[in-house]
Amino acid sequence: MKISVVIPAYNEELVIANILNQLLEELPQIDEIIVVDDGSSDKTAEIVKSYEDKGVTLVQHPYNIGNGAAVKSGVRRASGDVIVLMDADGQHPPAEIPHMLEDLDKYDMVVGARSHGTTSVWWRNIANQVFNTYASYLIGHWIPDLTSGFRAIHADKIRSFLYLFPNGFSYPTTITVSMFRAGFSVKYHPFVSPARVGTSKIKIFRDGFRFLLILTRLAVFFVPLKVFLPLSAIFFFPGIAYTLFILLTVSRFSGFGGLMTIMGVLILLLGLIAEQISMIRYMNSSR
Repeated sequence: MKISVVIPAYNEELVIANILNQLLEELPQIDEIIVVDDGSSDKTAEIVKSYEDKGVTLVQHPYNIGNGAAVKSGVRRASGDVIVLMDADGQHPPAEIPHMLEDLDKYDMVVGARSHGTTSVWWRNIANQVFNTYASYLIGHWIPDLTSGFRAIHADKIRSFLYLFPNGFSYPTTITVSMFRAGFSVKYHPFVSPARVGTSKIKIFRDGFRFLLILTRLAVFFVPLKVFLPLSAIFFFPGIAYTLFILLTVSRFSGFGGLMTIMGVLILLLGLIAEQISMIRYMNSSR
């Protein structure tokens, strides 16, 4: 199989040369290295250009579009049968790539999952646990690392979901939910991630809310009842309980309880309609 490595990069002049050196010197089995410079304002693009005579391909965005957009540009440009996605911040050791590739004969995607010992700030650890738990509930399978951008995947699989990728930082979330929902096999390969070089581009409140919003949108897209059913229960059961309580204590009907009960029923009906639309969409895309 031909192997392509795609590296989205934005202002990573401090570490990009080290990553390229490791890939070129230690991993001769890699056939293609593509670095997508997402409108960097530093010398990232200049450094990558100096490696073009060694077979590294530079793809440049005229301005900063987003991490997901850079991944999409790299995947479209890649010619390999297998695509390895990795960040340019030094947190994804190239030495782990051969171990991930070993399992691609049995799995459709192998994800590098950050394990204990990984260097990270406390608030990101908490946020990742929240995302992992929420995604595991939606998918029905335990997800040890939802937001890892270190992945090896068959090219035809990732291209079939490329239209769903957002332009921001949430492409790992999208491909994870999409692969599980489509019934493809996924393996998580644990590794210890070193500290990133430079400043993180992720903002906890802005991007954290965006992650949750995209994850919920994907849930509505693929498994709507996982979202609508709990919401329906929140309104329906308290509404029924309150209505019965008023009837038994003061012998009259509660308008508020009735309203809550009706809202619960309506939300459930919306969920059933969304579930049918999701099934029809999936049947059409599978033909």
